[in-house]
Amino acid sequence: MPSSEFYSQNQEVIDWLLQEDQPSVRYYTLIDILGQRETYPEVREAYSQIPKRGWANEILSLQKPEGYWEPERPSWGKDPVGWMEFLYRPKFVATNWRALVLADLGLTSKDKRIKKTADLFFEYKLRLSSPFNFFTEEPCIVGNTARMLTRFGYYDDYRVKKLYDRLLEDQREDGGWNCFRPDRGTLDNWEPLAAYDALLRSKRTRKIERSVARGAEFYLERKLFEEGKKYSPWFRFHYPNHYYYDILIGLDLLTKLGYANDKRLGPALKILKEKRQGDGTWLLDKVHPDLGPGVTESEFGVDKGPKPFALEKVGEPSKWITLRALRVLKRVEDAS
Repeated sequence: MPSSEFYSQNQEVIDWLLQEDQPSVRYYTLIDILGQRETYPEVREAYSQIPKRGWANEILSLQKPEGYWEPERPSWGKDPVGWMEFLYRPKFVATNWRALVLADLGLTSKDKRIKKTADLFFEYKLRLSSPFNFFTEEPCIVGNTARMLTRFGYYDDYRVKKLYDRLLEDQREDGGWNCFRPDRGTLDNWEPLAAYDALLRSKRTRKIERSVARGAEFYLERKLFEEGKKYSPWFRFHYPNHYYYDILIGLDLLTKLGYANDKRLGPALKILKEKRQGDGTWLLDKVHPDLGPGVTESEFGVDKGPKPFALEKVGEPSKWITLRALRVLKRVEDAS
């Protein structure tokens, strides 16, 4: 349970997050903010409602019977380009992006609709004999896929473990990762740490634990936002994040991975607190693609004509952003 002071300071916001309209938010609030266990009846009931009501239900209602969203599935042997594009484009409404959100919302392959989607990734993107697979992709794609399939319940599958092997291989000497320049890491490439975060602690090998420590140090050395000149989108909060970075991602990952008491989080925590609204909530600042001055779309791998996708309205209080921000503050308090 949160301390009485933490709860009293945030009671109205916590009550807002506990409303039943978004069961994913309610579920994670019960666990991450109020400290309830998965076995508690209230937690089990909230979890059972995730696919039935709210954001997850809305996404699943658009799913094709075969387990994918747009576009149509290509035929093997006829359209090799289609094999590459299927599940991934158009950004950010194709199957890959919808599945990442569903994984964040808490769904697993115990739901047969999620299993159908996961099976498509294994068939089209994780075929070891295919030249069009995610094992040859950049660490941002590999990390996202590893995180998604781990949360869906597939960590013990040898193909998912192979994704983690790739993340270990791709880590740079400075401790970071990079989808573009091979010589050094960048704060933008946060997906490997997010994949590690999705693993149960008991599933992390010694190599992964060392990789986590090196990756965390990479972010802490830069105070989560110091990488050359300041990049304005990093100071705006988004969801879904797809493959973009902002400081809320950094804070959420670093505090969850065990670094909530590190003093180098101070500047980023100050920004987090300053962005809080008078009613105790945080806003959804922007929807991606959100690019800063002087950055071209091609530099960030943004296609022509991506279709923005959001769960909530830009510029308004966000339950998902507020949940993430509040659990960061709780972890910091618990670690002090």
